Amino acid sequence: MNEKQFSGKVAFVTGSTSGIGRACAISFARQGARVACVGRNLEALQKVADDIESSGSEVLRLRADISNDAEANQALSKTISALGGIDILVNAAGHIANGTIEDTSLKAWDDMININVRAIFSLMQKALPSLIERKGNIVNISSVTGLRAFPGVLAYCVSKAAVDQLTRCSALELAAKGVRVNAVNPGVVVTEIHKRGGMNDEAYAAFLERSKQTHPLGRVGRPEEVADLVLFLASDEASWITGATYSIDGGRAQTCAR
Repeated sequence: MNEKQFSGKVAFVTGSTSGIGRACAISFARQGARVACVGRNLEALQKVADDIESSGSEVLRLRADISNDAEANQALSKTISALGGIDILVNAAGHIANGTIEDTSLKAWDDMININVRAIFSLMQKALPSLIERKGNIVNISSVTGLRAFPGVLAYCVSKAAVDQLTRCSALELAAKGVRVNAVNPGVVVTEIHKRGGMNDEAYAAFLERSKQTHPLGRVGRPEEVADLVLFLASDEASWITGATYSIDGGRAQTCAR
């Protein structure tokens, strides 16, 4: 990729305090973008902002819960006011929790859908005037679970399948207006999402070890690897790509149960 390919662009990145979102925010900044970092944890938000500023890039810190309409709308308004608009919307914030068709409560279901689908839909809709004006694009962070069924995380699988379809449908509807919409579907990546979803350190270590066998390339992924794909899809190099859901999973989506 060309150096500083996002100079003059504004990237609005949710979930930017950890994992894939954090890697995306830092990567966009290194490529010249001004970045609006959105997250719930104020301390982590300050840290990623400090890391971006230390590299000489401009950053806007936005403490917001994207599942809260008022906070999400305020974050968008502050970005447009302070940075002039939005060229790239990256929906990286997400939530996972265990549960089957038998024991997933309606509250757990609603929490998953609200954070992983409803909030993304709302942010896309609210950001559209600026994205259309600036011929921008959207990259949604989905999952291999959007493409394949996995037991024990039913609501999460459904939410990510919805993100994929939201990506495809909106891409068709926005193509004539010059706005591209794509998604990436990672396999297991080392982030904090599983621990936040209730997995303790010992269980998570065992999960990562097991994932070496379930991913054909023999390892789990790094947030920076996913960020590289996100940056490509957001760049002019991908100007003829829209409505795509890109697997980045070490081959996980190609496997069957064993």
